[in-house]
Amino acid sequence: MSNKTCQPISLLGKWVQENNELVNKWKLQEIGGNTSIPGQNQTCLRGWSSEFNKLLRKIQGVPPLADHTQLELSVLYNACVCAISQSQFTEAELLLLQSTERALQMTGNNTLASDPNVFWREVLKSVGNTALNVCIVHLLCLQWAIWLATCQLNMINDSQMDLSSLFETLGDGLGNNRRSESSEIPLLLMDTRKLVELLQICTLIAQGAERLSEGQSSEALTGLQAALSLAAPRNLIAYIHLLSGSCLAQMGRPQMALQCYRNALETDSQCVCALYQSMLIYRLLGNTQAEIEALRLLHSTLILTSATESALSSVQLLSPSLLLPSQSLSSLLSVPSALSVLHELAMRCVLHGRVSEGVEHYLDLLATLHSEDQHGVKAEVPLLPRLPELYLEAGAALLMSRLPADCMVLCDEVISKTLELLPEKLILEHQEERGESETRDVNDSVAVLLWAGAAYLLQGQCYAHLKDWKQAVTHYTRCINLVVKVCFKKRVTGFQSQISSADMVVKNGTDLCILKKLKGLSLAGRGISFTQTDKLKEALRDLQLSVQTSPECVGAGLWCGEVLWRLGRRQEAAACWEKTWSFNKESSFEVLPLYLQEALSGPLLDTMELRQRVQGLGLT
Repeated sequence: MSNKTCQPISLLGKWVQENNELVNKWKLQEIGGNTSIPGQNQTCLRGWSSEFNKLLRKIQGVPPLADHTQLELSVLYNACVCAISQSQFTEAELLLLQSTERALQMTGNNTLASDPNVFWREVLKSVGNTALNVCIVHLLCLQWAIWLATCQLNMINDSQMDLSSLFETLGDGLGNNRRSESSEIPLLLMDTRKLVELLQICTLIAQGAERLSEGQSSEALTGLQAALSLAAPRNLIAYIHLLSGSCLAQMGRPQMALQCYRNALETDSQCVCALYQSMLIYRLLGNTQAEIEALRLLHSTLILTSATESALSSVQLLSPSLLLPSQSLSSLLSVPSALSVLHELAMRCVLHGRVSEGVEHYLDLLATLHSEDQHGVKAEVPLLPRLPELYLEAGAALLMSRLPADCMVLCDEVISKTLELLPEKLILEHQEERGESETRDVNDSVAVLLWAGAAYLLQGQCYAHLKDWKQAVTHYTRCINLVVKVCFKKRVTGFQSQISSADMVVKNGTDLCILKKLKGLSLAGRGISFTQTDKLKEALRDLQLSVQTSPECVGAGLWCGEVLWRLGRRQEAAACWEKTWSFNKESSFEVLPLYLQEALSGPLLDTMELRQRVQGLGLT
């Protein structure tokens, strides 16, 4: 009889020892930090999870005596931590439910509520003055973690009172520090006080992000400011500053938002999302130089971050990234890729007069993409234009830098890749009249035609810069011949019109707006080239068509007036200039692609001289 009485005690000691050995081995491995090989982290977690589950099944093979139940709940805690860290939330919740029901058998309470909040409230009440109280509190911490990791903020809100008392319960000295003093007490993988601190701060961040996404910026800001008083890792404090800045930006206080973003960066220099949001604020304020510097710094930081990511990776139990998966927060923390930022930097430099810098960035971008392609890496980056467009943008930048020969090389590359893919004719209908597959094919054909046309347009501009007017006319004509292949089929009559149809542009989107602009610029370029060889009738025809196609094309309007003036039709010339100057157009400077900027379109006229001519006619 005495042997039978001693047997459970010896088993208990053995199981405690087995649990503690597993925890201590984990601690040693965590300190060593030798798990930076990709994929090894999850393999490692699966191994530890398996060991704790094996031990748990051994303990659950005996009746739920008090001492056994405390050990069982401690081992369960460790097994659940491993499961949650692997995002196995359903399995973890099932373990919590089953073991908590066994614990309730010790108190004689078999009444279980189906509602999770009521269930935990009843469990806490049942074990309130027993030795199992602290163990149940530890498990409630894990339930909190699961709710947070699965974006169930409503469950957390409903249990706010019970959850807020956890820290006080654990503050009585019943945490891991006392557990570690004796080998007879089961150790836990995570200090529960630190876990509660982490859960508190992550919950406030998640709630703030949710309110912000719903437009409740003032309420979100209040909660986030309260979170600053809590102990938290630097990266989470940086998130609070970041979200506070987003609240202030939404409230129309950009300068205060910038200060919050600075605080985020000072707290954690790797908080690249704060740098990105700062750049957006500078753009909103029209501070171009600050915007470009922010883009430059953002690109450098992203490069450094990606280079050190693998070296810093390690197994982290219940990490903030696991506990903060909400789409609302992810969108606020999202940052474009390093290549997308480099592209944006190149484009902004060119658009705002820092052309030589922009050219360098474009060439770096193309070199990186070429290098990745050579090494078999699929260089598809979200927000990054397709490769032909990048070649065209880089070509436009080179032309602006007075390097027309280099521009033509890039354009030749685009033409060589698209020439065999060009359609003989392209008839466009309303998108709702086509199937998905047909729509995709038509869009691809439009894109190919657009790239080839833009390449010919740029080459025409290159020859215009070289004053080779014959070659300029040839290449502008090639662009025009491509663009007029596009016809638009109207819904009612079936009549096919050329690309100038306004209805077609509205119904078929940006690509057709670009094709329309291509037509206007190529006609203007060819018309201007004709003026340089005194072919004034041909010049007038093209320039008038250009103005008709793209009324916002200032160069075409001014040169049209110039040709009329040279033909002796001075009243018409003056009227043409007046109309061009009075045209209230929306700036397309940053809306259209870089390679469709009118500034590339050849020789300019002196506006002051033109105005003097008009004044000389007595029309002003």
